[in-house]
Amino acid sequence: MDVVLRATRAVVGGVERPASVGVRAGRIVGVEAFERSWESDREVVLGQDEVLLPGLVDTHVHVNEPGRTEWEGFASATRAAAAGGITTILDMPLNSIPATLDPAALAVKRSAAQGRCTVDVGFWGGAVPGNVDQLEPLHHAGAFGVKCFLLDSGVEEFPPLDAAGLRGALAELARFDGLLLVHAEDPEQIGAHEHGGGRRYVDFVASRPPSAEAAAVRTVAEAVSRAGARAHVVHLSSAAGLAEVKAAKEAGARLTAETCPHYLTLDADRVPDGATSFKCCPPVRDRAEQDALWRGLLDGTIDCVVSDHSPCTAELKRLEEGDFGAAWGGIASLQIGLPVVWTAARERGVPLATVVSWMSSAPADLAGLSDRGRIAPGNVADFAVFAPEEEWVVDPGTLQHRNKVTPYAGRRLTGAVRSTWRRGAVLDLDAAPAGALLARP
Repeated sequence: MDVVLRATRAVVGGVERPASVGVRAGRIVGVEAFERSWESDREVVLGQDEVLLPGLVDTHVHVNEPGRTEWEGFASATRAAAAGGITTILDMPLNSIPATLDPAALAVKRSAAQGRCTVDVGFWGGAVPGNVDQLEPLHHAGAFGVKCFLLDSGVEEFPPLDAAGLRGALAELARFDGLLLVHAEDPEQIGAHEHGGGRRYVDFVASRPPSAEAAAVRTVAEAVSRAGARAHVVHLSSAAGLAEVKAAKEAGARLTAETCPHYLTLDADRVPDGATSFKCCPPVRDRAEQDALWRGLLDGTIDCVVSDHSPCTAELKRLEEGDFGAAWGGIASLQIGLPVVWTAARERGVPLATVVSWMSSAPADLAGLSDRGRIAPGNVADFAVFAPEEEWVVDPGTLQHRNKVTPYAGRRLTGAVRSTWRRGAVLDLDAAPAGALLARP
């Protein structure tokens, strides 16, 4: 072995247990009992307060480079991921310019990422009006799937699909079993609850009602069933939307769903007026909605937890005027997602191994990345060393994100990432980036 890691606590096979893990040439060769004897060049024994986790996989990250690199970029985003125990991210197709709408744009994106990534990076494509003929070429060029919006995305270069466009995209994707990711909010209902702007958070929440999410999920589920296609609902935020996902799954639709740390931990009733760092779409809702999402995770209706890391400059957050109508909607949490979710899960009696399944193996499965997300022979030797009992306070100045705006500033969390390993070696954030650019398997 090149290295053997020994841990009295390791998440292996969906449970926490003692283990020793042998690594050779960047791959896991064996997972054995803690005391097992190995021949190795190096041995690392984790502390009694540390747990060995598989490297996390985050399939919902807006890197924004090229075009809006002042919002975020591959260098800063992947350092933040590494600092948070994440060893693989998938980049969303919008907010960069050009948007990833055809193989040529995907090539531009890959060129921008080349040599700048600390962790491994893959790419989603996009589905917009007029590019249905590019969906299969994107698939063959290595995009892991395509994302669409059902309402205004917030950037003009990524317009939404109407009902006919959604059906057309799904019919095309069904031909080669491609995956469609959907921002599911109904445009008519959102239009009927138009937000007039201002500092009151309650007014902003009222402008994006749960019924809009539910209606859109229902539309997607019906279209998926008709086409025999696959779709994935991103950033599920409400009990009403959850009910529609559950009904669709029970009816046999090929539908999956994710939620995000902010929907699981932030409470609308505790968001101060004018605190635009909390703005995202769909919005952070109240504790009752939060409780429903936890139930949905525990019963398997929601498949995974990912960040929806969607940063921007401090100026675009309109922090000084605090206008929820004018501020960019998006929450930056890539680096701290694991401790944020674990802090809440621990309070609810949810085991760490379950949290890891939501944030590592399930996103890997969604993307078809069968060689990661689990500590298992044959997989890449990507790990996070996590101290689940360590308490700390979020200091925005310590974040690796390009812009340090976060609604978690000053929040006390439990659980700290001590180190992150890629291909059997500890990641050094000051070293030359060596992350790989991934293509769909």
